[in-house]
Amino acid sequence: MNKIGEKILNLIKKLYPINRSLTGPGNLETLKMIKNIIPNLKILKFKSGKKVFDWKIPPEWSVKSAYIIDPSGKKIADFKKNNLHLLGYSRSINLSIKLDDLKKNIFTLPKQPNAVPYVTSYYKKNWGFCLSYNQLKKLSKGNYKVVIDTNFKKNGNLIVGEFLIRGKSKKEIIISTNICHPSMVNNELSGPCLATFLAEYLDTKKNYYTYRFIFVPETVGMLAYLSKRLRIIKKNFKAGYHLTCIGDKGPFSMIKTVNEDSYSDKIASTVLSFYKNSKKYSFLSRGSDERQYNSPKINLSVATLMRTKFNSYEEYHTSLDNLKIVSKKSLEDSFNYVLRILDFIENDFRIQSTVKGEPFYSKRNLFRKLGLKTELDKYEWDLFNLPAYADGRYLSDICDKINRPPWELYKTIKILQKSNLLKLSR
Repeated sequence: MNKIGEKILNLIKKLYPINRSLTGPGNLETLKMIKNIIPNLKILKFKSGKKVFDWKIPPEWSVKSAYIIDPSGKKIADFKKNNLHLLGYSRSINLSIKLDDLKKNIFTLPKQPNAVPYVTSYYKKNWGFCLSYNQLKKLSKGNYKVVIDTNFKKNGNLIVGEFLIRGKSKKEIIISTNICHPSMVNNELSGPCLATFLAEYLDTKKNYYTYRFIFVPETVGMLAYLSKRLRIIKKNFKAGYHLTCIGDKGPFSMIKTVNEDSYSDKIASTVLSFYKNSKKYSFLSRGSDERQYNSPKINLSVATLMRTKFNSYEEYHTSLDNLKIVSKKSLEDSFNYVLRILDFIENDFRIQSTVKGEPFYSKRNLFRKLGLKTELDKYEWDLFNLPAYADGRYLSDICDKINRPPWELYKTIKILQKSNLLKLSR
């Protein structure tokens, strides 16, 4: 995991200029770059028009060019310079239009005058441009040339990336993330870029559980994938997490599953308890693909892992969600946060004491031999507290009881196990 933050950031920089949407060449380009890091990534295709549960996959959308020419002949709102300038899924148009009429198809954020908003119209044919409010105010009266050259391919595809790491057990841990936003960093590139290097790392390990990584366009892409894989996932599901908005410098957080008491909730919630200022949101605060996993008749208890929650930071869904919002350090910390959750699941054994009463640690050279009037250190408290609750319950239950993070207990557990004082089982 050497320089993991730097690796994630470098991938973000490569993917940042690409125009992504529900469909289109940018999504394939993104997955191909990810495939360079995890070569066994599978690319699945779902035909436009295909019904997936209650939804239908839209036509594949691509953009050749889009811009406005002002009365002075200057090109503004140029898609090739900033893909956020174009309303997502805009139809083609070529016309001369007066400013007052043009404004009806221009989207801004008056409360964030320097930000270009991210706006889409996936399921209703429309056209439009997104400008900063300050740009809009500078537009002079007169005739404007508006050009949008886009294509809707009815026999196109929606694509999904899938990467499976086989473990000793068929039981699966789901890690998913979205690949449908254009040039924004925290939402969304932090998720797929972190997931990529997490997959690369886990692929080198001997894992007990099987890991399923999923890279999908949000909502309809997730539903398309589940329409194909739901049966096998439900059969083998252990836990699952969706990654989004996980690259900024804010406190770590999660959105709980619909019932808020699943194994996924328990593990992530315990880990979060040992992070300063962490936040745990109810499922009522949902907004990403945790919606699909936890919906009736799918019923997969997948929680969402974040730093600052989507729609809770001012840069969200704007051009201000750029490379300034993340750092190598914040990305490395986020990587370690997710890895701690997965390590916890891997090490969540049933723990059983092998002796009656407290173990005699001194004869095993595991504890001080002098009865000094001093407070026990953390290691010594762990020596006493772990066996006290080692009645066959899981480590995840013990951590909650003794208020200790699991990653600080692994070494002590190994010591006690080596001394034949604890027995571990799944």
